[in-house]
Amino acid sequence: MSVEFDRVLIEPAYRKVAVAIGERILSRTLREGERLPPETELARQFGVNRSTVREALRELESRGLLQRRPGSKLMSVSRPQHAAVAQGVSHALLLHDVTVQHLWEALRIIEPPLTAAAARARTAADLEGLTAAISAFGAPAADTAVTVQRTIEVFRCIARAAHNPVLGLAQEPLLQLLEPSLRIMIDKVPQARARIATAHRRLLEALEARDESAAQEWMARHIRDFRRGYELAGIDLALRLTSS
Repeated sequence: MSVEFDRVLIEPAYRKVAVAIGERILSRTLREGERLPPETELARQFGVNRSTVREALRELESRGLLQRRPGSKLMSVSRPQHAAVAQGVSHALLLHDVTVQHLWEALRIIEPPLTAAAARARTAADLEGLTAAISAFGAPAADTAVTVQRTIEVFRCIARAAHNPVLGLAQEPLLQLLEPSLRIMIDKVPQARARIATAHRRLLEALEARDESAAQEWMARHIRDFRRGYELAGIDLALRLTSS
């Protein structure tokens, strides 16, 4: 019986340079805002052509680990933007045929305990931001898309108030997927805006009082209301989500 081995993966030089720099960034050896040496110096250190370094830097820039600050020729270490990371996840979920039911179940699991955490950890500044977002929702909107964006912003404010970046990043892809179906539902269910506004007020009161139990319960009701709204709007819960 002969033994079969997989072929050895031979990576291009620019990928090896990108991995080496990326490891320094992820290990915090290179800190956010710190500038890298010029391309010519990096090429000397790695023993490669400048074009190889340039390609590696482009890859790291596309991943959000590097950025070129205005007026500077040097790359600086940066953090990937929250929304950009989440967008990649939401696109992946779309390709895995996520449905309205899947999304609703995920929101039901994540949002209530996240809101309880927000009630516990919120600051005065967080309350100001949440109050402003809720007030914006209550103001007349030019179109449905604006109303939905304002609704989503309330969710984001609550996540920020939890001061837990893991929970915030877990939430964001779901919010990006929520927008299209929410636009349909709000237009088809006349009472939807009023019920959302009521939930917003109750959530704000719970966070102001640092009442974790009430915050969690009202968010659970809010998410259940979304499902009821979909049913009233005739939106099939088995419907596959889309990006628009």
